[in-house]
Amino acid sequence: MENQTSNQITQESPPKKKKWEGLELEHFSYDNTIVRNFAYATTFWGVVGMLVGLLAALQMAHPMFNFTEYFTFGRVRAVHTNAVIFAFVGNGIFMGVYYALPRLCKARMFSDLLSKIHFWGWQMIIVFAALTLFLGYNTAKEYAELEWPLDIAIALIWVVFGVNMMGTIIKRREQHLYVAIWFFIATFVTVAVLHIVNSMEYPVSLTKSYSLYAGVQDALVQWWYGHNAVAFFLTTPYLGLMYYFVPKAANRPVYSYRLSIIHYWALIFIYIWAGPHHLLYTALPDWAQWLGTVFSLMLIAPSWGGMLNGLLTLRGAWDKVRENPVLKFMVVALTSYGMATFEGPMLSFKNVNAISHYTDWTIAHVHVGALGWNGFLTFGMIYWLMPRLFSTNLFSKKLANVHFWIGTLGILFYAIPIYWAGWTQSLMWKEFTPAGFLKYEFLETVTQILPMYYMRAFGGLLYVIGVLIMIYNIYQTIQQGKFVPEEKASAPAIKVQEKEKGGHWHSWIEKRPIQLLFWSTVAILIGGIIEFVPTFLIRSNVPTIAAVKPYTPLELEGRDLYIRENCAVCHSQMIRPFRDETERYGDYSKAGEFVYDRPFLWGSKRTGPDLQREGGKMPDSWHFNHMYDPQSTSPGSIMPAYYWLIENQLNTSLTERKIKAMQALGVPYPKGFEKEVHEDMAKQAAEIQERLAKDNIQVKSDREIIAMIAYLQRLGTDVKKVAPQYLPKK
Repeated sequence: MENQTSNQITQESPPKKKKWEGLELEHFSYDNTIVRNFAYATTFWGVVGMLVGLLAALQMAHPMFNFTEYFTFGRVRAVHTNAVIFAFVGNGIFMGVYYALPRLCKARMFSDLLSKIHFWGWQMIIVFAALTLFLGYNTAKEYAELEWPLDIAIALIWVVFGVNMMGTIIKRREQHLYVAIWFFIATFVTVAVLHIVNSMEYPVSLTKSYSLYAGVQDALVQWWYGHNAVAFFLTTPYLGLMYYFVPKAANRPVYSYRLSIIHYWALIFIYIWAGPHHLLYTALPDWAQWLGTVFSLMLIAPSWGGMLNGLLTLRGAWDKVRENPVLKFMVVALTSYGMATFEGPMLSFKNVNAISHYTDWTIAHVHVGALGWNGFLTFGMIYWLMPRLFSTNLFSKKLANVHFWIGTLGILFYAIPIYWAGWTQSLMWKEFTPAGFLKYEFLETVTQILPMYYMRAFGGLLYVIGVLIMIYNIYQTIQQGKFVPEEKASAPAIKVQEKEKGGHWHSWIEKRPIQLLFWSTVAILIGGIIEFVPTFLIRSNVPTIAAVKPYTPLELEGRDLYIRENCAVCHSQMIRPFRDETERYGDYSKAGEFVYDRPFLWGSKRTGPDLQREGGKMPDSWHFNHMYDPQSTSPGSIMPAYYWLIENQLNTSLTERKIKAMQALGVPYPKGFEKEVHEDMAKQAAEIQERLAKDNIQVKSDREIIAMIAYLQRLGTDVKKVAPQYLPKK
């Protein structure tokens, strides 16, 4: 065991139990190099992800912070979310797991080679992910934007991690699997299932693919993935790390082992059902929406059980929190977890969701979890781990305390203005005049909250400054210590240990990793299967509309440009059945309108207005001028200019293959139509060019802007050809 009064690492001693006396010890060592490497990667990518987030926050406040086509908000936002989730938090998970798992199993990691492949493979994926997202190779699925070659690479590296983890567990010298290991196992199997199911795509080229799912089904799969990516990438592995590091830092056992059993099984079973609460009041079938709401409310119990188990572990040790910065970070992390997991179910109430969805309220909710729970627990682990890896003491507790308070202020300055902005948006969107007209134009609701966006950026800046202070503190700690690459330990082999008898009902599975893996897999599959099967197989869940036709080749190319620029992060394409939305945007959205949408583009936030019924509202010249200089048509707009759409020639080299891919996926283009695509595109482009010329705009017909206009003018026009009484009801 590590010396609790000093960070000098001493050889680990076997447990002083009478039954092990006289048994021969096996000597081995723990690999600290892989832990150190993941700690460095966590810190580096954390700074990168947060700086990109700070840029995104500034871009929300003023469009002048959008630089060239590669650094516009749509692309920067995707890089920010991926960098923070998979680079910062991802490396933080692996840092903690590679330290805790061998010590809980009393065994070195299964394979040093697999550890190295895992580390370098994950870093390579992060680099290529950032490059491709900046270049606009984007599937438009939130938190799963990467194209199929990187999806395959992620799956392979995740399997490497899983084999290394399960191999370590199998060859362990400790019979009992501590609760932290349960959460690691659930994380491995669930993330694998989520990633594979949501990434099913039809490749067109190395950099382009279409989702195997369309419209409503695609939305259900995406938010089943998106919600559970939060659950099983940002939550369950960190709960496992909480169960290891909080007792270590407090030098006390976990408060209740029985509570941890309930926490584990209830959490992994219930969490997987809750994804549809991201799609309330949309075209998703009502029964699926209600399932999402009910199971989201049920989530409060296991989530708060875990939080209380963590906080009560500090019983009798609260005096240490005053002096120990590691415990301070962990207490705020647990508190943030409790706040986020209480607010999440509240946002799943349909009446609350009607107000919060598409506003900045959701952004504030997400960042309380990310900055408080994931960020602060990661910082606590780093402050605890690094002095031990370098066999020294922390350079400065005072600086760690400064980091803690600046980081806490950063969270407050970030979250409070954004909560206020969200409530302001919703109230302004829904306000009517006494005469029954909408009181505010959409743009007025944007300019009203700009001061809050600047305050958010200030909060983000404080948070980044805190991290830079931590880096200086850790650097000085490293300088004064000496790295211990191999930490020696001893333990009796598991085969010579006396087989434990008795125990409570759950103890049998706590010694059997394969059975634990199997039953955890069963628990997480039930919810997904029950939600997916009816939505995919019962036709009445997605009633078709005869007037809805496939996109023309030019519209399809325009849609792909819309995806490239990630326009869906600001513009929704889903009108909910509320008076203010139908008055502002048009008739509410029907499931049958999206049967050819691969991927779906409903969005999750309205920084700009909904575009579901945009087609035909404005002339082509308005869209041309709006894309070239948004402030010329909408004074005060924070939308960046997309002038390169006018300069760039439309790449049509893949159009035939795109049509063939759509045909293979069931889109009813006529047989042989792929041979006519260029002629069809030229004809439609010439018509748009002619309309622009009438408004004194001269542009070549082969420019990207022509395809973008074609797509925008198509949006929502199919159902306008049908009398309302003949449209399917929701």
